[in-house]
Amino acid sequence: MQRPRRPAALALVVAAVLALASCASSGGSTPGSSGTTGSASLHLVKPGQLTIATGSPAYEPWFADGRPESGQGFESAVAYAVAAKLGFTAAQVHWMNVPFNSSFAPGAKNFDFDINEISITPERRQAVDFSSGYYDVAQAVVALRSSRIAHVTTLAGLKNAKLGAAIGTTSLTAINKQVKPAAQPAVFNDTNEAETALENGPIDGIVVDLPTAFKLTATEIENSVIIGQFPSTGEPEQFGLLFEKGNPLVRNVNAALAELTASGELRRITEQWLSTTAGAPVLKTDGARHP
Repeated sequence: MQRPRRPAALALVVAAVLALASCASSGGSTPGSSGTTGSASLHLVKPGQLTIATGSPAYEPWFADGRPESGQGFESAVAYAVAAKLGFTAAQVHWMNVPFNSSFAPGAKNFDFDINEISITPERRQAVDFSSGYYDVAQAVVALRSSRIAHVTTLAGLKNAKLGAAIGTTSLTAINKQVKPAAQPAVFNDTNEAETALENGPIDGIVVDLPTAFKLTATEIENSVIIGQFPSTGEPEQFGLLFEKGNPLVRNVNAALAELTASGELRRITEQWLSTTAGAPVLKTDGARHP
């Protein structure tokens, strides 16, 4: 009398087995994953591996000892925190060198994303995609204490100074748009070249992002000082992770950054690796009043 029920019972067992198999192969339970998604479901240049690009040399405080793979330094720590949220272990993260200016050139990319203090700009968005911003950045002027501009407090006071910055950076843009100098700014291949020029005297000051300015004045350039940081011009300048145009991985990374922000982890990473803005007054604009 029980025989008619056996096919139905067997069907239930088969359905349960199939459901378990489906869960096991879905990628949501990737070994070592504690993140927002399984790595098997992501759009990657190499399956099972997260390929991250940055420049060389990798500067402090963004990377420690020039080793992006160490997990030390602000951007290295951010990269590994994002990787973990995506479901990757540290061993599944592969780093590669891509020059700063090459990162946002049009065309296909052989990396999943690039992290290299790259500011999000409308011009760059025409050729590449960006994640949500992971750091709000200000530009600052570094000079020697003996410099003729060491005590300048306004943007107008820099107009006749010879300033320099690395090629292709928003630091260079800030000089041209906010200082509007009488002489063309000096352009260097990287920050190291700019440091050398400042120390040897051809220029009065260099413009870099504020955390780099703190690092330079504290440990790199003797008898140097941060003259001040540039005032905000509206929307904050932000660093973003850079992707090939149209890469769907942006959505996954934005979800990871949102989780890191909501949990407070991104704030803790920032506080650990980046200096406070104390000691870097805002340069006054013409006619502006500041406390």
